[in-house]
Amino acid sequence: MQCVPFLIALAVLLIELTPAHFIYTGPLLTAIPALAGVTLGPRGTTAAAALALAISIITATYNQAWGTVQVYTNFLALVLVSVAGFVASSAVQTRRQRELDQVRRIAVAAQEVVLRPVPARLGPVLAASMCLAAGTGAQVGGDLYEAVQTRYGVRMIVGDVRGKGLTAVRAVAATLGAFREAVHYEDELVEVMNHCAAALRREVAVPGAYGQEVLMEGFVTALIAQVPDEPVVQLVNRGHPPPLLLRQGRTTALMPSSPLPPLGLEDFISGPPPKAESYPFLPGDRLLLYTDGVIEARDRDSQFFALPETMEGIHAGTTPPEFLEQLHQALTRHAEGDLADDVAMILADRLDGEPRPPSGGADVG
Repeated sequence: MQCVPFLIALAVLLIELTPAHFIYTGPLLTAIPALAGVTLGPRGTTAAAALALAISIITATYNQAWGTVQVYTNFLALVLVSVAGFVASSAVQTRRQRELDQVRRIAVAAQEVVLRPVPARLGPVLAASMCLAAGTGAQVGGDLYEAVQTRYGVRMIVGDVRGKGLTAVRAVAATLGAFREAVHYEDELVEVMNHCAAALRREVAVPGAYGQEVLMEGFVTALIAQVPDEPVVQLVNRGHPPPLLLRQGRTTALMPSSPLPPLGLEDFISGPPPKAESYPFLPGDRLLLYTDGVIEARDRDSQFFALPETMEGIHAGTTPPEFLEQLHQALTRHAEGDLADDVAMILADRLDGEPRPPSGGADVG
């Protein structure tokens, strides 16, 4: 439909510059900005009107028709229709943008009800969180995160639901609800993850809650971390990107020794029951939990975002909110402001014996 005005313009040129120029093309030229006003928006309408005006001048000159009433009538009709098309197109675009902005505000508000800001201080860590919505539409994404201080230490989760919209919101709510309940009662980190998996199975079992595609291919990648009083971090990773540990300016990915499938794909687990894996997490270390929207962000050359190198380039003296804000700025520059997927991150700084007071708010999203 967007090509139709330009095809009409080509047809008028072919008629006027050939022996078929006896055919009256005035109504066809007038139709060009009218059709553009419906399909191309204000800028496209202006361009189509300018093209129609240029064709009218060219054909009038070629056919030596200047001075005739017909030429000036065509010009007047073309100007009037172009102005009307531009005004109508601008009004439609403004109304659509208001509607889209309203839907986005509702979507963000709904997501903020589910995703609470991470507290600035949690036991032995300073923390901050960030959640960025993709710029590709108004649907709520499927990223999730939470951090809770428990008698077992600080427990955090980051996850990513396959898909978007209300289906993803239901899966996010089920996973976070199970996590927030189980973290206070389960000694083993694996059991907390099992509660999340069981909650998803119960959610999927609700008749009519999910479509056939989700039932066949739906899953949730999730990572649960625990920071006890000891200088370690314990992880259970179910198909999620590994967290990054920043120590003395060097970044290390905490890869699982035995990769596990995402939640919802328990049939693929074989061998002995999974166990939490422990890694050193010393005072002064920084731990970043994130979703794949960060590392899969591309620039115009389709190059992925270099997250480890970017982390290493941020000054060590920044607070957790400042650190995430600088990551946000680098990510936005890399993707040129157009994130293809939602982004969620949690940063945890391991405190030493003299903890720094938290600066500002914890959530910078």
